[in-house]
Amino acid sequence: MKLFLLLGSLNAFLFVAIGAFGAHALKDRLESNGYVQTFETGVQYHMIHAVALIAVAILTRYLSATGLVHGAGWAFFVGIILFSGSLYALSLTGIRVLGAITPIGGVAFLVGWALLFIAAWSE
Repeated sequence: MKLFLLLGSLNAFLFVAIGAFGAHALKDRLESNGYVQTFETGVQYHMIHAVALIAVAILTRYLSATGLVHGAGWAFFVGIILFSGSLYALSLTGIRVLGAITPIGGVAFLVGWALLFIAAWSE
């Protein structure tokens, strides 16, 4: 589905931009507040799931359970927003309550991978 290719490529662009911005423009700030690893974790999961969105776009052509595959794509997209987004926000603001959102994004990632597994299994 073209939408997931667009979302995947946009998020791949964003993870490169955000990662570079963090490594260069925000490096001192992240080091001083102790959130370098948190920020890097957000970037890492952002990257993995941007590629997963591109894979979803490709898999919609090859798997007959397209509803499950589409569900996986939406779960990955929501996971990027909630997981990586909350880690970025936590890293920049230091507002610890934002960390409570992160596990919800992690669950969305798990749901996405489970849906892809079920779609493949049902072939």
